[in-house]
Amino acid sequence: MLPQFLSPVYLYGAYLRRTFTASGLSSQTMDIDSETTIHFWGPIPKTNQNTSQKPSLVLIHGFGPLAVFQWRQQVQFFSPQFNVYVPDLVFFGGSTTKSSERAETFQAVSVGKLLERLGVQRFHVMGTSYGGFVAYHMARMWPERVQKVVIASSGINMRPRDMEALLKRAKREKIEELMLPATAGQFRTLMGLSVFKRFQIVPDFLLNDFVHKLYAEKRKEKMELLKAVTLGKDDTPNVSPLQQEVLIVWGDHDHIFPIEMATELKELLGEKTRLEVMKGTSHVPQIENPKQFNNIVESFLRGSL
Repeated sequence: MLPQFLSPVYLYGAYLRRTFTASGLSSQTMDIDSETTIHFWGPIPKTNQNTSQKPSLVLIHGFGPLAVFQWRQQVQFFSPQFNVYVPDLVFFGGSTTKSSERAETFQAVSVGKLLERLGVQRFHVMGTSYGGFVAYHMARMWPERVQKVVIASSGINMRPRDMEALLKRAKREKIEELMLPATAGQFRTLMGLSVFKRFQIVPDFLLNDFVHKLYAEKRKEKMELLKAVTLGKDDTPNVSPLQQEVLIVWGDHDHIFPIEMATELKELLGEKTRLEVMKGTSHVPQIENPKQFNNIVESFLRGSL
């Protein structure tokens, strides 16, 4: 394991935190109840005079690195137009709980409580991958609070056979071997399925640095989160139409959740749903082509279907 002063991941993380700060966000921690504490990035308290004049946008990260590693380009793009809130989900970063709850519905309730404590009454929500599961539940639970919904690369309509197919593509037996890599080889497999452009030359020492810095903490609890996901347990998708306008954004080469799932999800979420497929991207289009991704989302949030 590389020491911090030699770790590329640690140094890059420091850079990411500076970009969040430069975008007008600050690192904050709040107890949302007697059991759960949430760390998040949000507008600097009492110093942002324009806070009440801008709509709010909540960014929910996927199952993997901390939120700062997944949303930098979106924070920089959207913060001039929106009050941007970027929570770390429970057991990621500084967010934790004493509760035995582990389902993604608990994550949704926790983010909802955080926003209520912050006085954010209405907001748009955007979630990627696992974060899309959370965003979907938030929209379903609070149709009066959630305005518009963006679901990016998130197979909330998955079935057991979809999980089996994913493990077969990854050549793994257990989902945690893919989603919680413990070795450079496992991390390389995850990247191969998640990113369209392959980086075969990346040395193992750098991949191991990613594994130790971003995936080693709270592994037991994160495994419990994976096993507790409520969506995808049945042969029939347990997805109901949403009342809000919904935008689905998907990479045409997504090997985690294939594009066919996006087409089906559009029909399941109802007539207020639009699907945008981004060419030449895989499971993280917001990172692979942030300019196109941001323009698609901005058009949706500023306009209408």
